[in-house]
Amino acid sequence: MRNQSNQWLIPVVLALGAAAALWYYWTGISAPQPEPVAVPQPVTEEPAELPEPLHPVDATEGSATAGQELVPLPPLDESDEYLKMAIADIFGGSIDDMLAESGMIERVVATIDSLPRSHVAERIRPINRLEGLFLVDGQDSSGEYSINIENYRRYDALVGLATSADLAEVAELYRRFYPLFQGAYVDLGYPDGYFNDRLVEVIDDLLATPDSIDPIALVRPHVLYEYEDAELEALSSGQKLMLRMGREHAASIRVVLRDLRERITAL
Repeated sequence: MRNQSNQWLIPVVLALGAAAALWYYWTGISAPQPEPVAVPQPVTEEPAELPEPLHPVDATEGSATAGQELVPLPPLDESDEYLKMAIADIFGGSIDDMLAESGMIERVVATIDSLPRSHVAERIRPINRLEGLFLVDGQDSSGEYSINIENYRRYDALVGLATSADLAEVAELYRRFYPLFQGAYVDLGYPDGYFNDRLVEVIDDLLATPDSIDPIALVRPHVLYEYEDAELEALSSGQKLMLRMGREHAASIRVVLRDLRERITAL
């Protein structure tokens, strides 16, 4: 009797179990699901574009001299003889004795880059030391010196070569060898720079050299002479070179520089 009276509980328990299972299932599928976590993707940076040159050089437009064919450019480390022959064709064979034995293009690039600075190391210069000593006046106990005007004659040959050269041929030689000049400039530490732009800057710096009045006063605080005028002493190494060669030579070189600047900015 007792068992029969409890049998009615069985379907009730089953119904409650089914209801609980259904409720659990329903709350599971209707509960808000966690949003997927965004995994950051690696960012690939695009290589930075090189700035455009201010004064580009199209080295492909070079033309051969009448009756000659252009020889392909050699590697930079084999270019000395080719460049020297090309220079001699323009300036004459006498210039060969003035030129450094090796590393001509690297020396030209390094020297030009250094001219607007305070010093140009002799070991990088493409032209050998001028003959004769630097001449000064007033070497006595007074400590007052000046540049001897005879000193300017040391630059006669060099200035004569520069002023008599065919600058159209000089510009064409420069265009022809420009890939090597540019490569040497990059190797010097300017991967984003252009040598022709730097050359224009250097020419502008030289043209800005102030005129001087002879005699130019010097002082000798140590071994080397310095300009007594602080403004002259603060000039770049290239501008000091213009002073050392004298006003007449400097005026002649300015004419050459202006002409050359016009040509290399139109290559």
